[in-house]
Amino acid sequence: ALGVIADIQLADAEDGHDFAGCRRRYYRHSLRLLREAVREWAGESPPIDCVLQLGDSIDGQNARRGEAESALQQVLEVLGQLSVPVHHAWGNHELYNFSRARLVHTGLYSRPAGGSDGPPDRECHAYHCSPAPRLRLVVLDTYDVSTLGTEPGSARYQESLRVLREKNPNDDLNSPEGLKEPHFVAFNGGFSQAQLDWFDEVLKLSDENQEKVIVMAHVPIHPLASNGVCLAWNFEAALAVIHSHGCVVCVLAGHLHDGAYCQDCHGVHHLTLEGLIETPPQSNAFGTLYVYEDKMVLKGRGRIPDRVMHF
Repeated sequence: ALGVIADIQLADAEDGHDFAGCRRRYYRHSLRLLREAVREWAGESPPIDCVLQLGDSIDGQNARRGEAESALQQVLEVLGQLSVPVHHAWGNHELYNFSRARLVHTGLYSRPAGGSDGPPDRECHAYHCSPAPRLRLVVLDTYDVSTLGTEPGSARYQESLRVLREKNPNDDLNSPEGLKEPHFVAFNGGFSQAQLDWFDEVLKLSDENQEKVIVMAHVPIHPLASNGVCLAWNFEAALAVIHSHGCVVCVLAGHLHDGAYCQDCHGVHHLTLEGLIETPPQSNAFGTLYVYEDKMVLKGRGRIPDRVMHF
């Protein structure tokens, strides 16, 4: 049993709206809703095995308010009340607040400190673990190639800017206006070849061990589990790795606050969770995912619907 939650985006700020100005965001209430989620997870019987936090734990406005560290501390303290591991994906809002080098030294760095369970680049927040027999969790870093959280003079930044500029000529790199491929915006990112090669090796291992694999990331990697904009830059490359193996049963993502779902032509479920930040105070948006031999059952709370996904 896995707790799942996405886009908490805590900030000590009055309610606001999304970038389009039409969807309400409840910045302060997200902490209370997170506490409710933690209380419910803590009381589950049988107990949950871990929690998957799908990214954007705090809001980008904390950076200009000088409150990034304190906001993050509040979120981590609430999640820390659980007696089970919490696996974190890095989202764009983490990278608005912190550099990648700094994130490595925060509680959002859930990649194990030793061993060979992630790519050689320690600042790539990807890793794998086994929360239960014959079940593997793979955490992917959808901002491994990104202009966010990196020094403008660095090789990572320059290569990411080149990739982005090839597809997006707009003055505002966060604008998808007029783009043939509207997901090439700065608030998305992509996968390095090194991460994709590592991912391929992990799935080979899971094929050999007859494991089922759940993948988690911040940005969706299937167009039908997206709105066409909130999508990883080189999603096709990640899907090609997944589809060359038989072990992946589900890909979990956040980023798109409306949520989305599809089952692709290879039978893989792609579930994009509704965001906590746009959840009214009287509702909620989290769930518990129960994994069985032949299916997964999502028990959703509030905005997140129940779902049964067969393998």
